[in-house]
Formats: sequence, structure tokens, C-alpha cells
Amino acid sequence: MKIALLGYGKMGKEIEKIALQKGHSISFRIDRNNKEELQKFSSQNTDVVIEFTSPESAFENVKFCLEKGIAVVCGSTGWNEQKKEIEKLVLDKANSEKTAFFWASNFSIGVNLFLEINAFAAKLMQNYADYDTEILEIHHTEKKDAPSGTAITLAETILENYNLKQDWQLVEKNDNKHSTNATSIPIFAEREEDVKGTHTTTYSSTVDEVSITHKAYSREGFAKGAVLAAEFLKDKKGVFGMKDLLKMD
Repeated sequence: MKIALLGYGKMGKEIEKIALQKGHSISFRIDRNNKEELQKFSSQNTDVVIEFTSPESAFENVKFCLEKGIAVVCGSTGWNEQKKEIEKLVLDKANSEKTAFFWASNFSIGVNLFLEINAFAAKLMQNYADYDTEILEIHHTEKKDAPSGTAITLAETILENYNLKQDWQLVEKNDNKHSTNATSIPIFAEREEDVKGTHTTTYSSTVDEVSITHKAYSREGFAKGAVLAAEFLKDKKGVFGMKDLLKMD
């Protein structure tokens, strides 16, 4: 496949390495220094775009590529409300025959298994009201959005299976979980040097606690998942996510 990298930072370079190892070619490498090259994208020179940029630019980037008839794999987080507009664009009958969009808050196979484990745990724990739940996410200091997209997905996964809570709430650094609404899942977001991504769900009572943690050691797992998603989109039209790729439904 001819893959364009829209976002050529540490993640983009890791994706490039995996894609080349698997025999794909790179049609474009776009970062903030050569954004004008985006205008050269076409369905003739690019099969799929893998987009890892920022919450501020993701919507316009993805919309531009889809309107060119190019499939997009997107890993940018922090733009959830606009993402709904993109999904509507793809699912619109006028576009459904020519576009494919794949989004995930996290492309790691391990993280997506972690989400499924948390869904099962939430179903069990909702029967025991003595336990309260919270989420902790830790990332590198360069990450712009907080909480992380993965933490939000994790919270939403729990809420779907845990009727003791109604929503989630970001807890600021100097606050504690008691400052949140009792029906909200508190999410603590910490930023540390060179942390690839750690997510922990904890259920605690006055006598004990149960924690489930996923810790990423490198970006390789995310990059492998992004390339798998690009391969998955070949000859497909529509909106997809990791559940489709991993056949979890």
C-alpha cells in the first residue's frame, strides 16, 4: 500500500518503520514544516493516510483527505465533538461509496484487550456498592490533551457496564476525588518525562482495593496497530474502529 504519514513526529517515524518492514511504501511525510505538501494528496498517489497530529488540526486534516476519496486512519485525540461530523460525512450516502475512516483513541492490541477486561470488571463490581472507582492516566509531558483519549474511552467503557456512575470528571492536580460529583468517575491525569502511557482503574473500599493496569513500554505497539488498521481498510468503505479490527463484537 501507498501510505501517507500526516504527522511525522516520534509516532509517525515509528509507524514508518513498521510500514516499511511490512513492504508498504511512504507516499508523503507531512509535519509542520511542509504542510503545503498536503495539497498534493490524491487517491492516485496515496491509498491511505495515517494521521497523528493534534486536536487543533485533526478535523481539517481528516476532512480534507476524505473529501479527496482517500481512506484515513486517525489516532489524534481531543476532538471528539468534531469527530461526529466526520463520521456523518463518511456515512452520508453521497460519500459512503468512496471513503473509509478508522479512528481509535489507542491502537495498541494490549490496550484494547485492557478495555474489554475493564468492561467485564465493571459488570462484576456494580453489584458491590461498597467499592468506589477511579481512573489514573500518566503520559509524557508533550501530550497536549488531558485526560487522554484512552482514559476517556476507558471511562465510557466502564459507564456502559456500571450503573452506579453517570459520567466522568477530570480531577485537577491539586484536587482530590472527593471534589467530584458522587455519580462521576474521577480521572486523574499526570504528566511525567518519557512515559509512553499508563492507565489504571481502581475499585476501592474501606478494607481493600482492586486495580487493573496497562503500561506501554514503547510506541511500537501503537504503531503496529495503526499499520494493521491501514491494512484493514483496504477495499473497505465506512466507519471503523478497533472492535472491528479485532473482531470483538
